[in-house]
Amino acid sequence: MKKLITTLCIIFAAISSFACTNLIVTKTVTADGSVIITYAADSHTRYGTLVHLPAGKHKLGEMIKIYEWGKDRYLGEIPQVPYTFNVIGNMNSHQVAIGETTWGGRKEFRDPDGILDYGSLIYITLQRAASAREAIKTYTDLANKYGYASSGESLTFSDKNEAWILEIISKKPKMVDGKNVNKGVVWVARRIPDGMISAHANCARITKFPKNDPENCMYAKDVISHARDCGIYSGNDEDFSFADTYAPLDFLALRACEARVWSFFNKYSSEDMSKYLDFAMGDKSKARMPLFVKAKKKISVKEVADMMRDHYEGTPMDMTKDLGAGGNECPYRWRPLTYKVDGKEYFNERAIATQQTGFWFVAQSRNFLPDEVGGVFWFAVDDAATSPLTPVYTCSKKISNHYALGNGSMVKYSPTSMFWLQNRIAQFAYLRYNQIGKEVRENLDRHEEKMIALVKEMDKKMLSTKRYQRRVRLLTKFSVNQADRLFEKWEHFSNYLLVKYIDGNTKVQNEDGSFKTNKDSKRIPVSPMHDGYTKKYLKAIQKDTGDKLLMK
Repeated sequence: MKKLITTLCIIFAAISSFACTNLIVTKTVTADGSVIITYAADSHTRYGTLVHLPAGKHKLGEMIKIYEWGKDRYLGEIPQVPYTFNVIGNMNSHQVAIGETTWGGRKEFRDPDGILDYGSLIYITLQRAASAREAIKTYTDLANKYGYASSGESLTFSDKNEAWILEIISKKPKMVDGKNVNKGVVWVARRIPDGMISAHANCARITKFPKNDPENCMYAKDVISHARDCGIYSGNDEDFSFADTYAPLDFLALRACEARVWSFFNKYSSEDMSKYLDFAMGDKSKARMPLFVKAKKKISVKEVADMMRDHYEGTPMDMTKDLGAGGNECPYRWRPLTYKVDGKEYFNERAIATQQTGFWFVAQSRNFLPDEVGGVFWFAVDDAATSPLTPVYTCSKKISNHYALGNGSMVKYSPTSMFWLQNRIAQFAYLRYNQIGKEVRENLDRHEEKMIALVKEMDKKMLSTKRYQRRVRLLTKFSVNQADRLFEKWEHFSNYLLVKYIDGNTKVQNEDGSFKTNKDSKRIPVSPMHDGYTKKYLKAIQKDTGDKLLMK
């Protein structure tokens, strides 16, 4: 039990996030009939590791100590349940997955006495719930009983049949003798209909909702009356909008958050999303995007993963096109998010793919396979655009040490940590993104396509393996081995990139990938290529320097 408490403490301290993205694809529009959700856990202080909480039996009276994420502040304790499920990352052995994005909302809606923050609740819920609906009930019941120690959140709950969005915030506290006597949460959960796709990205998105459709909508009984009691809503029940009431929009909520949702919809919606472009670019007077849209085609797990690598390419917000991309079309902007020039405030675009990602995943739940085979947690650490996913079956009894808690930290380098290895590659790619970044992407694409094929082979093999324990043993071995091999492969790749792209040059290669050497020595390369900067950047330099650099 002591080990479990310590593990949970480390996990909760690592998952704090105020800038994340979730994508949702329902089973009738995925290429293989699976339910797919994604999550990028973005934070400038997060160290990317893969959580593993083994299934367990627990004694009567056993308690779980809760520590606040990000601060490691002790919040309290709650009773443990008799049996908990195996959890790999944000997915459990029943194929239930949970993602989140933080939107904050009205600042006065914070419980100072809350025991359970959203991070604690995610992992406790995964240990206890066997379906998405059960997970929503577990999450909200616990928050009501023990108090919610977080601000406003959107959460994705999925299983092998359906996906939901839950939006939740603490009730406005009422303090009596230094204690909050108005404990609990207000919330709404909407099921994403089959055939639809959805997303959320640090902005509350559930507006009006059906009041008499429990199969598709669940909500706190006092979600409207509490808003009236607090003086923030006075209209009819039919007109009540959760998002507009508890998390009113501002410019950055649109441009830095809803714009990410728009980019996903713009690529895969059957509807013309151009009519929502002005809204996504910050004009809240324009038509608001719907919570979900109909997909125009079947979407593969690889396509969903690649959407998490989006920098608004091909849209008016394309981050590779303006001068901020530098001389090598870098689609990243270093923080802060906003800045001032001559007394006016400006902002940097915030795309789905971002440099400060700690970890990210694609959770694939498949109802046409047994649970031990059906749940695949595709996992990676650091920036999604430069990090390759590795498949982990959620029945796994072990995980690779290269992704494990305790192998390095945000302030301690580890040569065996995938997070630090991946960061080394990403930092190098940012320097010459249109060259190094391009090669990184080509390599991770090849890797993921191979992994998808291997998972299909493993699925088939497991269906001919009758004994459950043997399946679990083989799937654990497969998951750990693939992660270990990826680390080794990526370590060689990192070394190769340094040799090829050293000092701003690019070495010339033979057809087999080896480097060309001069005719006199196998240790000395031929003269390298000098790719230089983009024409746009060179023109900007000329404009800035005038004739100072003119050849005379």
